Amino acid sequence: MAGWFELSNSSDGQFRFVLKAGNAETILTSELYKSKASAENGISSVQNNCQIEERYEKKESSNNKPYFNLKAANHQIIGASQMYASTTSRDNGIESVKNNGVSEIVKDLT
Repeated sequence: MAGWFELSNSSDGQFRFVLKAGNAETILTSELYKSKASAENGISSVQNNCQIEERYEKKESSNNKPYFNLKAANHQIIGASQMYASTTSRDNGIESVKNNGVSEIVKDLT
């Protein structure tokens, strides 16, 4: 099954989206947006940038857990991954975003 985006409200009334893999696991989480339209633009940005290797910033947290950010052409972070147990798991997460980020399915939970 293909992945999808879920668009939702945060507790303070802002908007965010997550990208889910076909198994319903969250693979990318956005920042908070003040408007729904901005969050929808963020989804479009994932769809447009997820296939471009250079858009992925591989990082390590302060407790040495690997993760990644997906960035737009202007170097703004579009979304961030979870923390992974290994660099191999992180790299598999990137591949999952590449495969699922082109999805046009958006579940609007707002």
